[in-house]
Amino acid sequence: MSHHQALIAPGQTPNPAGAQMAKDESQQYLSFSLGDEIFAIDIRNVREIIQHGAMTVVPLMPEFVRGIINLRGAVVPVIDLQSRFGRVKTEFGKKTCVIIFDVGPDGDKVELGLLVDAVSEVIDIAASAIEPPPQFGTTVQRDFIRGLGKVGSEFIVILEPERALNIDDMVALAEQHQGV
Repeated sequence: MSHHQALIAPGQTPNPAGAQMAKDESQQYLSFSLGDEIFAIDIRNVREIIQHGAMTVVPLMPEFVRGIINLRGAVVPVIDLQSRFGRVKTEFGKKTCVIIFDVGPDGDKVELGLLVDAVSEVIDIAASAIEPPPQFGTTVQRDFIRGLGKVGSEFIVILEPERALNIDDMVALAEQHQGV
């Protein structure tokens, strides 16, 4: 009996390593649509999802900055992801919403709003089911893509927010736009 007790430390549950391993293998992503395409973003970056509402337009900003919103006293810029990808601006519809998320290095995170056509669902994608970004054939700049997640028989483009929504890059674009 004492020999058996030595194999499992006090307070330890059987097979904790196996349970931990399974948890680490799969990551949760928030999927959303832009037009007829589905994209996903790491759920750990997402703060909340809100209905699109009144935005204050900021003059001399690039087209993809649709405006700013007041979120409980904080000024949050809203980025039109369609426009950021070099496409036409998002048309507001019944399901159009804003994903509020954090972007930037740890300790220097900034809240941004991401204007999308519709939020779909939270999905689990195993690390082994994520392919590297394709060399060609995507409608999105390659370095904006973390990978392609295989969900069922389809691939979902997983965005790399640190690149696609890099604050320094967007400020540089704003300055170019202003001719500074």
